[in-house]
Amino acid sequence: MSAGSWSLRARLLLLILCPLLVVGSALGFWRFQSAQSTAQELFDRGLLATALAIARDVTISEGDALSPRTRDLISDAGGGEVFYHVTGPGGYYVTGYAYPPSVGVRPSGDDLHYLVAEYRGEPVRVLRLTETTTLGNLTGETIVTVWQRVADRQRFAHALAWRAAAVITALLATLVVVVWFGVNIGLRPLANLRAAIERRSPDDLSRIQRAVPVEVSGIVSTLNRLLGQVENDIKAHQAFISDAAHQLRNPASGILSLAETMPAVTDPSERAAHEQKLIAAARKSARLAERLLSLERLRYSTATAQEAFDLSDCAAAACGDIASQALARDIEFTFERCREPLPVIADQTLVAEAIGNLVDNALTHGGSGLRMVRVSTRTDGAVAEVEVEDDGAGLPAGADAVVFRRFSQLDGGKGSGLGLSIVQEVARAHGGEAALRSRTGGATFVLSFPLARPGSPAAPAQSG
Repeated sequence: MSAGSWSLRARLLLLILCPLLVVGSALGFWRFQSAQSTAQELFDRGLLATALAIARDVTISEGDALSPRTRDLISDAGGGEVFYHVTGPGGYYVTGYAYPPSVGVRPSGDDLHYLVAEYRGEPVRVLRLTETTTLGNLTGETIVTVWQRVADRQRFAHALAWRAAAVITALLATLVVVVWFGVNIGLRPLANLRAAIERRSPDDLSRIQRAVPVEVSGIVSTLNRLLGQVENDIKAHQAFISDAAHQLRNPASGILSLAETMPAVTDPSERAAHEQKLIAAARKSARLAERLLSLERLRYSTATAQEAFDLSDCAAAACGDIASQALARDIEFTFERCREPLPVIADQTLVAEAIGNLVDNALTHGGSGLRMVRVSTRTDGAVAEVEVEDDGAGLPAGADAVVFRRFSQLDGGKGSGLGLSIVQEVARAHGGEAALRSRTGGATFVLSFPLARPGSPAAPAQSG
């Protein structure tokens, strides 16, 4: 399982517990080493106390015997059994074990020495204390040697260290349990929020009003904004479907009526007229369906087919496709190309369709007085523009507010009411704009797109 698929609970536990375990392990190691060092220091001090007590008893009793209290001190030593050996002035044996550990060079002077030696095949910790004393009529150095097995001392030190490690482990285990329950309690508002969302019906897109922690409020705000956008999109889609169904019903009914009357028409001229009406109605219905599909394509796939091209080339191709319709009506149709390249990045098919819709709008709604349609391309700063101008009937005042609206028809039913809406959707989808610049004495529409930056990898090559 990848880290991205982990639950929030697992992430929090990992982020909290991993540093705690690392710190706990380091603390346990330090405590283990410290316990051993402290135990060794305490044991060495115990050896020193034992050596001093033996030296005192030897001096007081002049080498005869140790006092009961000193014997108890030796037998109760925490580091295990303590061995001792005492030699008086002149190096003669006084008391203790007959054969002390071999420690090499004999120390001299009033001093004490700690070292590790071997006694009966085992390592031992040795303390040799040298003092100047008087035993009987002899005065000289009295050497007290005491030692303990290293294994006994280490066993005791390990026991202390493991007790400390057990305490730290218990504390860490307790902390893990506390963190686990704390994380669960802390995440409970999220679980409640999830449960509340799961209980919603698919049709409920209202805002989430549940109180949530501050850290989650941003997510809830974003989700509310998304729900609002989805709700608005659904409403717009439903309105579009309703309008489209209404718009398609009339052409379909007309086609059906004409088709039903065709068998009863026997006069050749009248039958030919009915056929032309049927063809016109079918063409209008097909054009309407084609534009509805274009709107749907704009909604879902505007970013998938973008490419770099010259806007002037695209406009010229679109004008070439529709020029025959203008020339057939004896309308002057011209195209004026910008002298410099106009590189844009967009869906070339949609842009060509938008330009064709502007020209078709001029031809359809220009009226009987339409004599000229002019298409030109130009640049305005960082924007490339296509202008479609005609000298037709023009548009009434206030047309700006409705001319780009879907299914709006200012001339009482000509066209589908979708052409200019598609133009505006194409412009918006590519960061551009569609605008009505002139309403009287004809109409002038301008379709603009941002020019591709020279450094853009998708910008078309420009020839000199």
